[in-house]
Amino acid sequence: MKNLSVNEVIHEFEYDYFMYVPLSIILQSCIGSVAAMLILANGTTLLTGIQLSLCVSLCMGYNAALLVQAKIKPIFWLLMASLLINTILISINAFI
Repeated sequence: MKNLSVNEVIHEFEYDYFMYVPLSIILQSCIGSVAAMLILANGTTLLTGIQLSLCVSLCMGYNAALLVQAKIKPIFWLLMASLLINTILISINAFI
């Protein structure tokens, strides 16, 4: 299996940008909604409020970056940040 560098992945994202946009919106929205559901399932405290704000801000930030047609690299890194942090929030809240 070929190892891909970050630059190759960004180039692939840029090359097939119009294919990845709807797929990434669906993916990060689904992961973000699961994270929000698990966060809210743990009650309403200050910590869950901060976690929920982070989750929603990242998902909305990615969608907003797509709507304003920002450059490809910031959009790619917002997607990666959204997926990573929401996955971490899911793993934290699934086992509490």
